[in-house]
Amino acid sequence: MSRRIHPIITNQVYHVFNKGIAGQPIFSSVYDYQRFFYLIDYYRFSSPDLRFSFYNRLPVERKQKFLEEMKMIKTKQVEIYAYCFIPNHYHLLLKEIENNGIRKFIANLQNSYAKYFNKKGGRNGSLFQEMFKIVRIEDDEQFVHVARYIHLNPLTSYIIKSANDLERYTWSSYASYLEKAFSDFIDQNTLLNFYKNREDLKFFTVDQGDYQRKIHNLKHLTLERNYYHTDVPS
Repeated sequence: MSRRIHPIITNQVYHVFNKGIAGQPIFSSVYDYQRFFYLIDYYRFSSPDLRFSFYNRLPVERKQKFLEEMKMIKTKQVEIYAYCFIPNHYHLLLKEIENNGIRKFIANLQNSYAKYFNKKGGRNGSLFQEMFKIVRIEDDEQFVHVARYIHLNPLTSYIIKSANDLERYTWSSYASYLEKAFSDFIDQNTLLNFYKNREDLKFFTVDQGDYQRKIHNLKHLTLERNYYHTDVPS
């Protein structure tokens, strides 16, 4: 795979994607999805005082207090607008808030999750592809289309059968945007500002569902052919 090195610019928005080695699953149970979800919420903040594995062993009340305190006193290194997890890959739409924030966030996220997944499954070695893929979002049109692309991913990948099932798909921010679920770490206002209401967002998303499935991806909008690859431990 060719490799291009580009700077990740603070206060810019990016589409980040990675998948398992050789397309192998990275999620095999509900607990795996939950673990990845909690890791995103935890490591979006700068320099947590505990590794997630230690935090996760705290008593429930102590854990909740620790997380609330971190949200009050820690700065965010990334702002997250959309996400989707399917069995062999994940997508994130996010902004870098602090210098080098995306690299640190993805490194912590993937390292911590890979250690958990390997220990649980009795496996060794890398879980994710060596380099995550990233593309800068250049304008508002691309932003809304990439958010839709991410939210349609379970349909595109044939994880679900129809667009009507999207809002019931647990591991996507789409359900939160339709108020069918709650993701504390999602900044909804940025995307919602492009629509009159949530129903308008829903119509825009599902209107192109069949089209997206047919062509498998929207290369002219996601710029997948122009992704560059960034090393993080896996």
